[in-house]
Amino acid sequence: MLDCQEFYEILKSEEINFFTGVPDSTFKSWMKFLADEHGKGLTNIKSCNECEAIALASGYYLATGKLGVVYLQNAGLGKTVNPLTSLTDPEVYSIPLILMIGWRGKPGEDDEPQHKKMGRITIPLLQTLEIPYLELPDNREEASLMITKAKKIALELKAPFALIVKKNTFSEYDSKIIIKQNFEMTRECAIKTIIDEMKRDEIIISTTGKTSRELFEYRTFKQQGHANDFLTVGSMGCSSSIALGIALQKKEKNVFVFDGDGAVIMQEGSLSTIGHYAPENLYHIIFDNQVYDSTGGQPTVSTTVDFEKLSLANGYINSKTVFTKNELISTIKELEFKKGPMMIIVKVNKGARKTLGRPTTTPIQNKNTFMDFLSQ
Repeated sequence: MLDCQEFYEILKSEEINFFTGVPDSTFKSWMKFLADEHGKGLTNIKSCNECEAIALASGYYLATGKLGVVYLQNAGLGKTVNPLTSLTDPEVYSIPLILMIGWRGKPGEDDEPQHKKMGRITIPLLQTLEIPYLELPDNREEASLMITKAKKIALELKAPFALIVKKNTFSEYDSKIIIKQNFEMTRECAIKTIIDEMKRDEIIISTTGKTSRELFEYRTFKQQGHANDFLTVGSMGCSSSIALGIALQKKEKNVFVFDGDGAVIMQEGSLSTIGHYAPENLYHIIFDNQVYDSTGGQPTVSTTVDFEKLSLANGYINSKTVFTKNELISTIKELEFKKGPMMIIVKVNKGARKTLGRPTTTPIQNKNTFMDFLSQ
């Protein structure tokens, strides 16, 4: 496996020291290393989404003439098609950069349903985009040769070059950064608290990752069934928009979004749409733990985001931040007398149970059961 420090020395020798993107669990060790070393010879910019990362790396090149590296999961590759074809492409501005793409759902390997299609089409998509690519080797000697080659091709073509990163390419790395949190609740505790206060006829749209997994497990534990819940297993940042589409059609039902800080930041524009159309039955709950919990706990930028002011500035009617279980209980009880759209920011500690499972139903089964519930 590649040692993170050794890999950085390879990049450093090629004058590559600017990194930006959205974390991927495929190379979470590398993400930890970049976070540790930011400002110590390298720059690591935590992007809100993959399109922004392409633009940041483009700005870096325009200012310095040097290559930047954009890291992303292959799920995010689809999102980058616009800037890759209308900004960096040789037929437009011809801007070189290196894409470092985590290969989730690689054909022949077991993975989650939301990763299978993109895993299968990752290489064909790069070919369609006419972006040259190579798989990053897991040893120093071959990796060194490949980085030299990648830089040479990117600069000669003045175009992006992709490094495909498979699972277990990097060896384990222990982060030196300790994120200190002292909130009363975990996300799972907060989810359980909210469910316990609900009347059972509410609609819940839950965001990708561990939030949906925790919701599913608690519903199973309470033997409540899963008909009320739409589990957004992929499409990070889209849960609130799905909820808006439902809330506008099912005005007799209260619609709740179980969201994460990283997901909201990724698609902040959806807040403007929600505020503009202002469904009174939409309640947007953000479990803010300040990290991307499902990809390894990399920090988000939520420590400098005031979600209360942000939601109100976008037209939400109410907004409130809660820190304790008692505050959360009273807030949920008060919703009976408060119109939406409303945002509730719940401050929670990062992390999840090691025994946390995954939904035992398929996305299609979830969709069909959910639609049956909505049609009643």
